[in-house]
Amino acid sequence: SKIYPQRPDWVHKGNYGSVLLVCGSKLYSGAATLASVSALRAGADMVTLCAPERAANVAAYTLPDLMTFPLKGDSLSVRNIPDILDCAHERMINSVVVGCGLGRRVTTFTAIYRLISKINVPMVLDADALRAIAVKPEVVFGKHVILTPHPGELAILLSQSQMSTDFDARIVAAKQAAVKYRCVVLLKGNVDIITDGSSMITNNSGTSFMTKGGFGDCLAGVVGALLSRGVGLLEAAHAGAYVTGKAGELAGAKYGEGLVASDIFEYIPKAIHTSS
Repeated sequence: SKIYPQRPDWVHKGNYGSVLLVCGSKLYSGAATLASVSALRAGADMVTLCAPERAANVAAYTLPDLMTFPLKGDSLSVRNIPDILDCAHERMINSVVVGCGLGRRVTTFTAIYRLISKINVPMVLDADALRAIAVKPEVVFGKHVILTPHPGELAILLSQSQMSTDFDARIVAAKQAAVKYRCVVLLKGNVDIITDGSSMITNNSGTSFMTKGGFGDCLAGVVGALLSRGVGLLEAAHAGAYVTGKAGELAGAKYGEGLVASDIFEYIPKAIHTSS
């Protein structure tokens, strides 16, 4: 009820957030769709996806409610940045999601740095954006950022070979990353850990069926939607983790071993409704 209060009658399009997503590539074309549709289903009024053409087309075909801007090339590069910034200005964005399925080319990392430096609204950085900032942490200093790593990505962020399976050790590592990058960290796992380096919250929703690729993309979209609605960083990360996990539980009860990330699209609103 705090995150999703009752809407007044006299509202209009845009009052509940405009999200920009910079995700996807020719190879990882589905990641952009998973993140974008999840952002819409989590309550953002407007969701705009800037993605390489194949990924943008897949998203547009999946859900016509999305606004898609196809970028030139098979993966994100610096030449795409002016178009993305123009799109961000035109759509009057309130939050940005960067990283899902972008790939790990040097040119893509350079574009990620350029984009982050130009953005002043709250951001969710996931997947390949995490690998990019691990090389250049200072790019996120002074920004309003949520990082959403799985344990392997957290190890990369901390320049470690691997992450301990010990839960207390993971809490320490998540706090270290939050301090190092001066941001909020949402460490995904059987029990999610959300921390800003001092405060720490855990989330227990979810199911063991959510091990397949794509659920992290959905989470990034949900968190981006919450940020666009004006929810604070720590609260958005916590609520986003809960809603995504709860949607996974509901979908998992139906699909079991056959559960895939796109199955939770219809369950995100149900998870929100049952939690309000």
